[in-house]
Amino acid sequence: MSAPSSLPLRILLVDDHPLVREGLRSRLQTEPGYEVVAEAGSADEALIALRQAAPDLALLDVGLRQGSGIELARALLAQTPALRVLMFSMYDNPEYVQRALEAGASGYVLKDASVEALLAAIEAVRAGGTYLSPGLTRRMFRAQAPKPVLSPRESEILSALARGETSKDIARRLDLSVRTVETHRQNIKRKLALDTPAELLRYALEHARGLDPETGR
Repeated sequence: MSAPSSLPLRILLVDDHPLVREGLRSRLQTEPGYEVVAEAGSADEALIALRQAAPDLALLDVGLRQGSGIELARALLAQTPALRVLMFSMYDNPEYVQRALEAGASGYVLKDASVEALLAAIEAVRAGGTYLSPGLTRRMFRAQAPKPVLSPRESEILSALARGETSKDIARRLDLSVRTVETHRQNIKRKLALDTPAELLRYALEHARGLDPETGR
C-alpha cells in the first residue's frame, strides 16, 4: 500500500496503448494518496500534459510508437526538473536501463512486475530514492563488467545455442558426446555467472553474434 501523505501524488501516465493506461489508472486510483491527473499516448501529448496538469511523477513507457520514452524523460525533466520519472517497460535490456538513468529517470520497473512491486517503485521514487526491478541491478553489473574469456570451443557452442541448436545437435555436428557439450555449457554458465538454461540462452541471443571465436571476447 502507498505511504500516507498530506497531499495526493499527482501522476502522469504515458503509454501508447490505451488499455494499458486504463488498467494503470484504474489500479492506481484505488490507492489512497494517488491521483492520476493526466494521460498521454505520445511525446507531444505528454509535454502538453506536463504544462497543463503539473504532475509530481510521470510513469513513462520506454517503447513509444512515436519517439523514445527515454528521450521524452529527458525533455520532461528539462522543462520540470522537480518531476520524478519512473520508467515502466517490457524491456529488461541493461542498456535501456542505463540510458534511462542517465536521462534522469529515478527508477525502472518492468511491466510484468507485481502490483506490489509497482507501488514500491512509485513510493521509492516519490521519497526521492531510486528503484530498479529485481534482477536488473545484477544484469547491469554483468553488462558493465569485463567479458570473461571463453575458449574457442565454448564460443562455438555459445554461437550454436544462439542459432537454436540443442546439445544433441551440437554434439552431432562437432562430433562430440552430448556429455562433453553439456560440460562446456556448464563451464560457460560458470564463467558468465548465469544460473539457468534460460539465462544462458538469453545471453547467447544477445551476445554470441559479436563474439570473436579466436579470442572468446
